[in-house]
Amino acid sequence: MSSLNIVGRPVPQIDSRDKVLGRARFTDDIRLHHPLEVAILRSPHASARIVAVDTSRAAALPGVRGIVTGADFRHTFGVLVISKDEPAIARERVRYIGEPVAAVAAETADLAAAALALIEIRYEVTDTCLDPRAGLKPVAEPLHPGLGRDNNLHKQVDQHYGDVGAGLAAAPVVVEKRFTFAPVTHAFTEPHATQVAVDGRGNLTVYSATQVPHYLHMAMAEVLEIPEHRIRIIKPHLGGGFGGKSDPFPHEMIAAKLALVTGRNVRVNFSREEVFISNHGRHPTTMTMKLGYDPQQGVTAIDADIVIDGGAYGSFGVVTTYYNGILLQGPYRLDNLHFRTRRVYTNKPMCGAMRGHGGVNARFAAEVLLDMALVQAGVDPCQGRIDMIHRPNTLLSGGFRITSVGLKGGLEEAMRRSGWRDKYGRLPYGKGVGVACGFYISGSAAHIHRNNRPSSTVRLTLEFDGTVTVYSGAADIGQGIDTILAMMAAEVLGIGLDQVKVVVADTQLTPVDLGSYSSRVTFMAGNAARNAAISMRRLLVAAACRLLELPEPAWEKPEPPGDFFRQGRRRPDYSSDYLGPNPDYDSDGFRLANGQVTQVASGRSVPFLEAVRRALDEPGILQTFGTYRSPKLGGTFKGAAAGLSPSYSFTAFIVEVTVDPETGFVKVDRATCAHDCGTVLNPLAVQGQIEGCIHMGLGQALMEEVVHYDGVVQNASFLEYKIPSAFEQPEVVLVPTPSDETEGPFGAKEGGEGPLAPIIPAIANAIYDAVGVRLTEVPMRPDRVLAALRKAGAA
Repeated sequence: MSSLNIVGRPVPQIDSRDKVLGRARFTDDIRLHHPLEVAILRSPHASARIVAVDTSRAAALPGVRGIVTGADFRHTFGVLVISKDEPAIARERVRYIGEPVAAVAAETADLAAAALALIEIRYEVTDTCLDPRAGLKPVAEPLHPGLGRDNNLHKQVDQHYGDVGAGLAAAPVVVEKRFTFAPVTHAFTEPHATQVAVDGRGNLTVYSATQVPHYLHMAMAEVLEIPEHRIRIIKPHLGGGFGGKSDPFPHEMIAAKLALVTGRNVRVNFSREEVFISNHGRHPTTMTMKLGYDPQQGVTAIDADIVIDGGAYGSFGVVTTYYNGILLQGPYRLDNLHFRTRRVYTNKPMCGAMRGHGGVNARFAAEVLLDMALVQAGVDPCQGRIDMIHRPNTLLSGGFRITSVGLKGGLEEAMRRSGWRDKYGRLPYGKGVGVACGFYISGSAAHIHRNNRPSSTVRLTLEFDGTVTVYSGAADIGQGIDTILAMMAAEVLGIGLDQVKVVVADTQLTPVDLGSYSSRVTFMAGNAARNAAISMRRLLVAAACRLLELPEPAWEKPEPPGDFFRQGRRRPDYSSDYLGPNPDYDSDGFRLANGQVTQVASGRSVPFLEAVRRALDEPGILQTFGTYRSPKLGGTFKGAAAGLSPSYSFTAFIVEVTVDPETGFVKVDRATCAHDCGTVLNPLAVQGQIEGCIHMGLGQALMEEVVHYDGVVQNASFLEYKIPSAFEQPEVVLVPTPSDETEGPFGAKEGGEGPLAPIIPAIANAIYDAVGVRLTEVPMRPDRVLAALRKAGAA
């Protein structure tokens, strides 16, 4: 493959100028004609039966145009097929404080609020379940009796790989701890917002701050009981998501229903308090974990018992239940693993997906225990980790296929740049250095809704003026996928980014993409865009051949790779447009660059625009499609698809901290990061993602915590919910960590979630190096540091 002109260079996001100048249109910036304002009445009780609802006084208020209650919605919904348990509006009972119980559409926001005060709802308060461990015991009335259980267990996963008992028995060092993790929320800048336009035929155009336009489309059609073709979902600019907008939400269903009921355009925009009480953040978790270590073999076994507080409904909870355990298979060799994870319904706002979904809390426990074991064994914590890192082209016992790994060299370089050998165990009291590693998926190999369609599809059109338009259903949530799509097309076609337009996340115009979650879009939509551009390139080369009176190159369809996939694990049959993973698109003897299509051997060329117009002669339109399908992976046992990915990223952090032993305050001074994301498509974007992971990791490590008391969120504002500011951001050193990835677009892998998990335990391990105490409760607040120091001093 020839040298790259655009890929690999730092490229500002293509919409960055609009954002800087205030021209980017977020959902609340959409201006529909004379919209009604929607307000939602929320339950004051954590658990209660709804005895009666009277909306007559509210309906009589002048300016009120529509009211909906639970009686107007027959179907529940959820992002997972197996957990469609959430109502748009509660019908017979409420399950958390803040759950919607009615909604009003009125001419003004003040009128809508006044109408809510006139709605009368009689409740019969019932017993609450706020402690997930208590919810594992029999209860008088389960939150979801339809599951047929006598307790509030939502999902239990109990999986064994290898022989954990033998692995622990053979280990010279065995360590065990109980860990506790507080709930945290995404803290995205843009609140939830939805606007709905309705036409004279009852067709809906929904503008919503969502990461999953396709799943929202499907859920809304089911909940509203109207055909999908009557609904169009458009995602405007999105002010952050981090997983918090990856579910369909009740307010989206409510707004759409009120538009149908009133025949008017409607809008709803959440307050920050409403964002907090509608939280789908990281699950509060307790886990007991045991780890065996042998200096000659590495980690011999891990045994984990995990209980996660799911809140009132399912969301992504089933996936979370698996990910908490199965993602322990990396980044080190581990033949013996057992985990039991139980997700429990409680009378709190539900938890769901959040950046690093499912892998963050368990990674903390594993890395802290590993550090303890290495210290006890007298092994350098960095070198001990390096010796255990997975090798490329490894098939793990859980079915994970490890293709490329650059972490060994990256961590070695991080040691050098951070001065690890001169600092570890040698700094003055109160200063310390710690290390931790992690790995994460580059998109899920399995679809949430089982089907045989590609993981992502992209359509390309090429106009007579040489302008390319990329159509993709992928949702840009700030990570820059719109820019990546444009870069894919521009690189393959040899044109400038200014010649590429991007149309995304519009269910009427763009092909299906499953959404922005699990670090899938760059890998999957990027591959699809690249393949669509390669097909377009071939049309142009063929047209140039006709103009130059040359024979067309012979493009052969590749065979699916088979030797690596064991036990029949091969790709499924390909559609006719399949080009293979990372096809060598420019091996046909032609070069597209500088406005020319050139045969390399002879030097003969035609202008790019001439080739375009010649290619347009017969069809009148130039249009190609590109798809990406994940390899078929995994076994046949229940849960075998969990955590499977076509590729995995690997990350290491070396962190330096200062701990004030008088106050317990921890300051992170420096973070050295080696992140193996394969080929770095856009260094500027990857740098931003890693720095964002560091910032978010600092928050969960040291200060962030959603506080509940008796079912009520106590800190539902950015004044009370503490997140790091720019002043807390440490010096960041990024270490190039290349790897030879064959499946990703131009060799790229995940870059936006993997770096989050390891920085949190790296901070904990650095605190130990600084003051000699191990912290097992997260966040590691100053009072907890002081308590640990006092306990250590007393001992």
